[in-house]
Amino acid sequence: MPAWDPSQYLKFQRERTQPAIDLAARISLGSPKKVLDVGCGPGNSTAVLAERFPGAEIIGIDNSPDMIQSARKKMPAVRFECVDAAGNLASLGGGFDVVFSNACIQWIPDHRGLLPRLMGLLAPGGVLAVQTPMNYKEPIHIIIEEMIGSKKWKTHITNPRVFYNLLPGDYYDLLSGISGNVSLWETTYYHILQSHEDIMEWYRGTGLRPYLEALPEDLRPGFESDVFRRVAEAYPVQENGSVIFRFPRFFFTAEKLP
Repeated sequence: MPAWDPSQYLKFQRERTQPAIDLAARISLGSPKKVLDVGCGPGNSTAVLAERFPGAEIIGIDNSPDMIQSARKKMPAVRFECVDAAGNLASLGGGFDVVFSNACIQWIPDHRGLLPRLMGLLAPGGVLAVQTPMNYKEPIHIIIEEMIGSKKWKTHITNPRVFYNLLPGDYYDLLSGISGNVSLWETTYYHILQSHEDIMEWYRGTGLRPYLEALPEDLRPGFESDVFRRVAEAYPVQENGSVIFRFPRFFFTAEKLP
């Protein structure tokens, strides 16, 4: 997996953090004592949890040392650890009142194994709260998929990104079998960006990363140029010059049974 760049990721901090705010607001526990942020990134979602649950012990984990370093600088009082959520989570102990994950699990394989592991970290009555992007039908993803499959680029990108998300109904079936009070919902965010280049900047921090890293450095500008041309065609410019960037996201919460 290519290295994450915290500064690139946070260029759209407000837009990236809003789903975490919305998800945390749906957690109805009164005063959780122990909270885990899975895939904490540079700590923007962890800061949301600290504000939502004052006084709670909060632990943030991420598999990127650069993200963890950035988070520690911003929130030195919070415990951050470099842990891969795809692996063994036993080192974290258990007894969490909230296990929270914002825009992370789409990078982790085997959700049928992952969610039971996350539920296993909860104390009885604890809440698992997850948000994952489900924007594969949006123009940006269609463009990237078509580009990497094109004659010009497919010989250079031999390992396309895999999207690990299940279907919403699959999540319900899985969660309803291992937990209680399952809630699922989707929100489509209409981000107002200043230009088509902003869409490119957004995706350099996430969806374009694997492909840019796979290409030799001298070919990256050409690939970006081809994607940008299609992006400019797919996203209309509004009357005031801004661009509306649709972003559907899927959420769920579930309680651990006593």
